[in-house]
Amino acid sequence: MSINRRSFNQLILLAGAGAFLPSISFGQGAAPASGGTLNWIYRVDPGNALLAINTSSGTGQAIGPKIVEGLLTFDFDVKPQPLLATDWAVSEDNLRYTFKLRKGVKWHDGADFTSADVAFSILRLKEAHPRGRITYQNVVEVQTPDPLTAIIVLSKPAPFLLAAQSSSESPIVPKHIFERLAPGDGQTLQTTIGTGPFKLTEWVPGSHLIFERNTDYWDAGKPYLDRIILRVVTDPAARSAALETGEADIGDNPVPLADLDRLKQDPHLVVDTTTYAYSGPQQQLFFNYDNPLFAKREVRLAIAKAINLQEIVDVALYGYAQVSPSPVSTALPKWYDPSVVAHRFDPVAAEKLLDEAGYPRKSDGKRFDLRLTYNSYLPQGYADVLKSQLEKIGIGIEIKKYDLPTFLKTVYADRAFDLVVESLSNTFDPSLGVQRAYWSKNFKIGLPFSNASHYANAQADALLEAAAIEPDENKRWETWSKFQHLIHDEVASVDLVAAGAQIVANKRVKNFVTGSQGLNWSFGDLWIDPNA
Repeated sequence: MSINRRSFNQLILLAGAGAFLPSISFGQGAAPASGGTLNWIYRVDPGNALLAINTSSGTGQAIGPKIVEGLLTFDFDVKPQPLLATDWAVSEDNLRYTFKLRKGVKWHDGADFTSADVAFSILRLKEAHPRGRITYQNVVEVQTPDPLTAIIVLSKPAPFLLAAQSSSESPIVPKHIFERLAPGDGQTLQTTIGTGPFKLTEWVPGSHLIFERNTDYWDAGKPYLDRIILRVVTDPAARSAALETGEADIGDNPVPLADLDRLKQDPHLVVDTTTYAYSGPQQQLFFNYDNPLFAKREVRLAIAKAINLQEIVDVALYGYAQVSPSPVSTALPKWYDPSVVAHRFDPVAAEKLLDEAGYPRKSDGKRFDLRLTYNSYLPQGYADVLKSQLEKIGIGIEIKKYDLPTFLKTVYADRAFDLVVESLSNTFDPSLGVQRAYWSKNFKIGLPFSNASHYANAQADALLEAAAIEPDENKRWETWSKFQHLIHDEVASVDLVAAGAQIVANKRVKNFVTGSQGLNWSFGDLWIDPNA
């Protein structure tokens, strides 16, 4: 039997990537019980980004699917399953995607769900969503021949389009509400309505959100829960205490990593460290190319050589990550090229590069100062380790810590940063997760989670655009391999680690994960065991 290069690489990676293999559903086998309230503890204030129609923020991906739904959902192997669409077909030329929609679905305000809502949502995602601008870039139109048929028509193939139809990635929103909103507008209590199993009934920013059971939900008998209460608790120690005392039932990345070993010993808790297939985690250090310092490759390479990636894993993340030195995450073995390896940690060589670039140490020992910020979803340990490492080669680092809305404004609108540690997931396909960060056409002031660097390279653009329309997987892998080597050789960014999520849940919470999206699903099948 012959094995091509890409297949061989996948086999090698999968053999050593146990931390990234799919898990099983939690709670299968028992008869679900109806009723009860789920107390969901949340680590950041979501601001007004509750629905992921115009943002790839983790808040929209996690909270939104309880309210709004996509055309499809996905099992642990990322195989599509019916949701708002009951049937789908792709034309032989890969240019027409036909979706047959579920009958009898109502929006929370009582209006009928129709193909007009699908058409509006797809075009809004194309216009305003950081990844949707890539997913739907070749959409010519969305035809609606009848209220229960939507046909997405493309000018060029999009091999990832079907897999993008989840509630967290491509939510379908009500046209009659959102056509009155500008693409960049956030949501309010009155506009945050969907077809999903829960209705948002109370929203106190910075404090809590309350979701009530949708008694008219199309899937009869569901959801099982009566209510979800999401509590915003920004203090990590308080989140740990809430889970240990039973005040909180579940949380995603809820506790300091140093607490996980202790919580694993608690007989009332489940600690799930699986990295689910839909996420493709990746954390990156991006340069702001509007700062002329970074025009010099020697400066970028010096920074890369001063960074010890394993120290980030061991110190900042307590071992809960893998070194991931390519723009394509090691958690995505289908597309990652393992011949891309980290720049060798060599502080002496880094100092020499900076000397040769014209930045010798001054009398105070510093060469220059940089502002370093980080995505507030991430622990500050990233910034602390990087500050320590870069200051050893004479770069002064000022850590800038922000809440999520301020972080987004500072980096993507004001561009008031020099270095940023981001957490731009590869998702399930690099054309969605990777292209947004390096495609010159995805630099847009104010567009969150996009091309923060203002990186522009014609060769990179050509490779990204070719990969996005190539239906042959082997040819597509070769294109992604070339792109990975280009970005790494240019030191366009410093790719750091693939750090997955940790879920901590009370054992009475059943079915909290039912597919490849982790907690980023509807919770419609989640139930609470009153006897646990």
